[in-house]
Amino acid sequence: MFKTLEELIVVIRKRKESSVEDSYTKKLLSDKNLSVGKVKEEIGELIDEIDKDPKSFFYSKRVHEAADVIYHLMVYLEANNIMIEDVMDELKKRQK
Repeated sequence: MFKTLEELIVVIRKRKESSVEDSYTKKLLSDKNLSVGKVKEEIGELIDEIDKDPKSFFYSKRVHEAADVIYHLMVYLEANNIMIEDVMDELKKRQK
């Protein structure tokens, strides 16, 4: 399950170093305003989807929006040189 996240991180980091200008990930990495805008947009869409009807049967739409949030957040962190490994270490420190 978490292997998918690890693979996503690898792809994002490869795009960061690549010259592939037609890559959506590369565009997000290169344009911090676009990246932060997408994070805000996707979080808003997830919240809106959940707030529509908390007991809704549109679970797959919520999962889709949650995946968008995770992807865009991972790209935003990488664009700002925040290593997910450091974030995970911080979360580990907070465990009690």
